[in-house]
Amino acid sequence: MPLTGPRRIVCLTEETTETLYLLGEQDRIVGVSGFTCRPKEARQKPKVSAFTSAKIEKILELRPDLVLGFSNLQAKIAEELIQAGINVMVFNQRSVEEILEMILMLARIVAAERAGIELVERLRSGLDEIARSAARFPRRPRVFFEEWMDPLISGIRWVDELLEIAGGQPIFPELREQQAAGGRIVEPAAVLAAEPEVVIASWCGRKVNPEQIRGREGWSGIRHVYEVKSTYILQPGPASLTEGVRQLHEILARVVRVEAPAR
Repeated sequence: MPLTGPRRIVCLTEETTETLYLLGEQDRIVGVSGFTCRPKEARQKPKVSAFTSAKIEKILELRPDLVLGFSNLQAKIAEELIQAGINVMVFNQRSVEEILEMILMLARIVAAERAGIELVERLRSGLDEIARSAARFPRRPRVFFEEWMDPLISGIRWVDELLEIAGGQPIFPELREQQAAGGRIVEPAAVLAAEPEVVIASWCGRKVNPEQIRGREGWSGIRHVYEVKSTYILQPGPASLTEGVRQLHEILARVVRVEAPAR
């Protein structure tokens, strides 16, 4: 009898939930993060966690045979579950390639390797299409991606990479290697000194106010200020490689006055 992998999975972040749905393995999911937005059907699953906290007893009541987490920020949750005898796997993908590797690994775990390979091929094809379109730009606008506003935090690695695919030039490429947000803190004066043409902001859990950004001292001359919602770009999974990068590309195409591909 072939191995079928875990049957009862709890996903502590949205990207593994979305990946399992795209693989056609959503029936395995018995619990999700309260921040889950994609796909909308997943909102009907029991909600068992925030990001850095979780309802351990509720998770245990669901009798999972695997809990999926993300990064050192969920290490305490993982530790408590491991001590309770639960199988836990914590991914730590920070780049586009690592996101694709996560998808392939998760597909293997749930015995859906063929579906995983096909999904990754579709995602790569979509990124290639965006890159070809961006190659038509007359210039690559200098972009500050603002992951948080106080203190100012520059974009994490996969965001910087997606900006480049989408046709932009991130102004702090050297910071992308810093995994912790604290390593990507920048001073407002340093942003101005780097002369960004575009500011794209994504504040997790907060709506971006472009006028608030332009209201900073010396920032009024930045014409192009946009928001990409965090669920589309700060999720290291399929959303960022599809909707997120498309939105980045559409913004940059507008800035350089080039028509973006029709959806």
